[in-house]
Amino acid sequence: QVQLVESGGGLVQAGGSLRLSCAASGSIFSVNAMSWYRQAPGKERDMVAAISRGGVTNYSDSVKGRFTISRDNAKNTVYLQMNSLKPEDTAVYYCKMTVITYGRDYWGKGTLVTVSS
Repeated sequence: QVQLVESGGGLVQAGGSLRLSCAASGSIFSVNAMSWYRQAPGKERDMVAAISRGGVTNYSDSVKGRFTISRDNAKNTVYLQMNSLKPEDTAVYYCKMTVITYGRDYWGKGTLVTVSS
């Protein structure tokens, strides 16, 4: 099967930066869209950024201009560069990939990002 593992979360001061990574493993032949979501305590899980197989990106208004999503198709890995972090960015960040091989989405278990003021 397919497993997604996120890394790169942690504690950072407001204004700082973090880079998240999410790598897929298993019998994967092709991945379509890759995206990052986040869920703050007591809130719903919301999409942060997405990138198509061809590299077209989409961002939520709250992170536009501060976050950058990128991908390495050869490694089935997606990245999220987060700059100018704010306390309201504090959340568990999850990656999601649409694996064409199996026609379904897979989720990682999440990585915690905490931004202190």
